[in-house]
Amino acid sequence: MLRIGCVKYLNARPLIHGWAGAVDFDHPAALCRKLERGDLDVALVSSLEFLHRPIYRIVDGISISSRGEVYSVIVAHGGELARVEQIELDPASETSVALLRCLLANRGSSPRLIRNIDFQSARSADLQRAAPLQNARLLIGDQAIRFRQECRDYRAWDLGEEWNNVAHLPFVFAFWLIRPEVSAAEEIANALRQIRNRNLENLDELVSSQTQLSPEFCRKYYREHLFFDFGEREKAGLCEFHRRCLLNKIDVAAELRLSLV
Repeated sequence: MLRIGCVKYLNARPLIHGWAGAVDFDHPAALCRKLERGDLDVALVSSLEFLHRPIYRIVDGISISSRGEVYSVIVAHGGELARVEQIELDPASETSVALLRCLLANRGSSPRLIRNIDFQSARSADLQRAAPLQNARLLIGDQAIRFRQECRDYRAWDLGEEWNNVAHLPFVFAFWLIRPEVSAAEEIANALRQIRNRNLENLDELVSSQTQLSPEFCRKYYREHLFFDFGEREKAGLCEFHRRCLLNKIDVAAELRLSLV
């Protein structure tokens, strides 16, 4: 039986809703570890995992990408962004942390980056209360969405929008990776593409299955903030991210070669 894992955020629903088999839903960093250990055969994981270990096959044509404001990958800050002295990191996504490092370097900014292992258990109200103006937090996924909707006094530096302003290319946050020893990779990839296509063609049905957020928000999120293909511009964006990771001494492989299926 195929062991498949998927990030547990709203942004992944168009890529997994309707999958017939069991799915291991987890945070991006945890899925990367499971895929690396061989506990999973296929996983929707952060793009940085492939840049770290380009041993996997990428399911062609599918990604979670942005072409501007992504809405759900932000640095939440109370004061002026230029005056931020410390950013607390969500350890769930190494890709977002690497993206943040690249964008800060481009700005010539160097606040302290602090990892918080209890980050996922924090509530939006806790994040807002009593935070010094010189401090900020990197938030991703559903937690970032909740924060933006509940804590409107805070400002949000949207990293997807900033990347687009800097690189003028899409940013690829995640895609499906298949371990090299897994057989029937093409069959698996075709099935995942069919799932994506069916969900995007029946978006209202997908949106109606969500209970945590309004249908209006979900439609806007899926149609304006997120894109689910992996075409030539997305690949160019991934290559540019790899280049900037090397430039900023982020741990990635020296060469980037895409193995597509």
